[in-house]
Amino acid sequence: MSQEPVVCNIKASVPLQVGDMKTDLGHPGVAVIDVTFPQVKHIDLQAIQFKNYYTAFLTVRIQQRRPSEAGEGPLKWRTCLKNYCLMPNPHTEEGSQDYVSLYRHQMLGDVNRVSSVRFVLRQPSPVWLQFNLEELQINPCVEMSPQKGFPTWLSHPSAQEPPSNLHHELPDPDRVSTEVQQMWVLTEMIRANQTSARIGRFDVDGCYDINLLSYT
Repeated sequence: MSQEPVVCNIKASVPLQVGDMKTDLGHPGVAVIDVTFPQVKHIDLQAIQFKNYYTAFLTVRIQQRRPSEAGEGPLKWRTCLKNYCLMPNPHTEEGSQDYVSLYRHQMLGDVNRVSSVRFVLRQPSPVWLQFNLEELQINPCVEMSPQKGFPTWLSHPSAQEPPSNLHHELPDPDRVSTEVQQMWVLTEMIRANQTSARIGRFDVDGCYDINLLSYT
């Protein structure tokens, strides 16, 4: 099931370089994109989607606040994806403009309660002067709700419900067996009483009323 991306505040890519960028003729080779969520405090990360633009390797770091015994813990940065290859050969075009989807099972460790995401882009080749991530989207986890019309004993019980509540909602197996057996007996009785005689449209006891006949 597709999920709507969360509203993101995506900052412009910031190049990282040692030395004076005005006098250095080479390109930095590393850039950073920071993403925050202005409408929510944190999310449980499900997927990251984007279109590559000449980025060779990607590292993803997340800032999350884990609960502690005293309540909310401090915000900490952690790497959840390291040097993910987007271009098999940084000097060629392959993979340079592919659409990429990264899912939570590909991440390192827990990716819940994420308050911001940092993308570290690397392009070691001097062939490409510009590199970035385009059409960036982040999808949160969405808790599935039971479909309407299904009995509650077919859906997953909540953690607060004791097992006894689930047992009381299950149908009685003896009653179900009796009702099925009765239905089978009725079916056999109807089948045995079916007649194979042909029923006419206007005949009564094999005779026709002369007023119902038409002449041509």
